[in-house]
Amino acid sequence: MTEALTLTLAWMAGGALGAIFFGGLWWTVRKACSSECPALWFFGSLLLRMSIALVGFYFVSGGDWKRLLLCLLGFTAARLFVTWLTRTPVENRTRPAKEASHAS
Repeated sequence: MTEALTLTLAWMAGGALGAIFFGGLWWTVRKACSSECPALWFFGSLLLRMSIALVGFYFVSGGDWKRLLLCLLGFTAARLFVTWLTRTPVENRTRPAKEASHAS
């Protein structure tokens, strides 16, 4: 029972790390697009998000490959969830451009 609980907690921790990583990426893209120095936003965000994710994976895994694998699965599941949550509404998606009519 304790191993099942530990593996479940590893999966949930991976989901939390993924939510922080990909949610932070979404927030960074929104902020950086209106910034005067977007490169600084992207680079600083990358360093912070990667540091949090790597330190989190290190502590969650504890040297056990099963916990690391479940943490990675939770991380990937969070990516899918954040992508679904932050998608654009159907009516706002870009449509293919119409062909230009040629002058006669």
